[in-house]
Amino acid sequence: MSIPIPIVDSLLEMGSGIISRIWPDPADQARELFKLKELAQKGDIEQLKSHTQLLMGQLKINEQEAKSGSFFVAGWRPFVGWVCGFALAYVAIIEPIMRFTANMFGYMGKFPVIDTTITMQVLIGMLGLGAYREYGKFKKTDTKKIS
Repeated sequence: MSIPIPIVDSLLEMGSGIISRIWPDPADQARELFKLKELAQKGDIEQLKSHTQLLMGQLKINEQEAKSGSFFVAGWRPFVGWVCGFALAYVAIIEPIMRFTANMFGYMGKFPVIDTTITMQVLIGMLGLGAYREYGKFKKTDTKKIS
């Protein structure tokens, strides 16, 4: 049985778009794209359709998780921001004030030192993404139309 090429091409294109949204890791994307192309080469359109539907289902689950108000489902981004923000606040504000106050009362001991290399990289990245999103809002970019 011959499969019309436009159907296969449109399913592959839709599947590729879904894969890039679900799996941000390039290695995972490549593995899933390989599976899709392998199915298309075999000509098994039903299996290709079911795999695409499976990917659509995963995308719907991801969207529901992102909408969740539960801290344990949707709270990891704010948590990362809080941790990075606390590290910055400690290093830039709390520790210098504590050191100054302690020195005034004669304490010359050491204070805990936080290595902020990783936390600052993450914080700067998060702030950059936030600024990029605000720029998109300013330009009135409709993110619902972007695929």
